[in-house]
Amino acid sequence: MSTEPKPDLRWKRVLLKVSGEALMGDQGFGIDTRTLDRIADEVAQAVAIGARIGLVVGGGNFVRGARIAAGGVNRVAGDHMGMLATVMNCLALHDALTRRGVDARVVSALTVPAVCDTFTQRGAQEHMDAGRVVLFAGGTGNPFFTTDSGAALRAAEMGCDALLKGTNVDGVYSADPKRDPNAVRYERLTHQEVLARDLAVMDAAAIALARDNAIPVIVFSIQQPGAFIEVLCGRGRATIVDG
Repeated sequence: MSTEPKPDLRWKRVLLKVSGEALMGDQGFGIDTRTLDRIADEVAQAVAIGARIGLVVGGGNFVRGARIAAGGVNRVAGDHMGMLATVMNCLALHDALTRRGVDARVVSALTVPAVCDTFTQRGAQEHMDAGRVVLFAGGTGNPFFTTDSGAALRAAEMGCDALLKGTNVDGVYSADPKRDPNAVRYERLTHQEVLARDLAVMDAAAIALARDNAIPVIVFSIQQPGAFIEVLCGRGRATIVDG
């Protein structure tokens, strides 16, 4: 048994939002098992040092409702397809966590009882209080709402200390840093500044919900190994949105 002291956590009860695209790794579609396993390893490490974790995963590695709607498919149908994609991603992460001995549950706002439990606030709260990782699938269960909004909603319902958004970049920028070499990176912002400047952090509904419930949003790169643990401990490279 290790005698090393556990690191101090700045954020102990968190909602981690991971984009579906992050699970693709270097692939153009679907789930890259190496990326999936690395994320599961880091979540397992976080649980081992005392973090209580809820997880929301997007579905963009399979399908995006808005994108499909732009091609002529009914928006409601497209969003339901996107919700089902999040269920698949949560099932994959649940399997990866279970193989690491992590007690985890998948709960879905979209009713799919053959593969996972249906979300209730009280049930999910009990799972988190017991130290289980709760994977929230199905978004909010409603069309026209993004998984960012779903993540902010679940963070509020679970009484989380912070909402951590794992993206493909290391914080919030004034523009897409992959397209604009002059993009400015922010260390700290308020929720209101994000809304006023229309910064591409999360959709406006998610930021407003986080603001109204005094939930900090920490944006970091999920592609950087070890970044999740660093952020939980108040270190590492990230943008903090609060106040």
